[in-house]
Amino acid sequence: MEIFTLENPPGFEITESLGLVRGNTIRARHIGNDIMAGLKTIVGGEISEYTKMLAESREQSLDRMLAEARALGADAVVGVRFVTSPVMQGAAELLAYGTAVKGHRAS
Repeated sequence: MEIFTLENPPGFEITESLGLVRGNTIRARHIGNDIMAGLKTIVGGEISEYTKMLAESREQSLDRMLAEARALGADAVVGVRFVTSPVMQGAAELLAYGTAVKGHRAS
C-alpha cells in the first residue's frame, strides 16, 4: 500500500475515495527515562529514550491507519498527517490520519 502526504500525488490516479482512516496510540513517559532526560538537559545532546519512544509511536499509529485502510480495500492513503495532543500529565496521543483511496500508478 502506498502512503502519500500529498492530496493528489503526481503519477498516481485516484479512482475512488473511501473516506477517512486513522490510527493512534497513547504513550506515557517512564520515570527512568525522565531521569535520564533531565541529565541530558544539563549536558546537552539527543534524548535517545524519547526519540525511540516517538519513533515507535509513529510506526504504531501508521500501522493502525494502514490496517483500517486495508479493511476498506484501499490501494493508498493520501493526505497523511500526524497530530499529537496531551491526554494527561506525562502522557500524549499520537494520531496518524489520511484519506483511503482506490487507484493506481498512471502509465
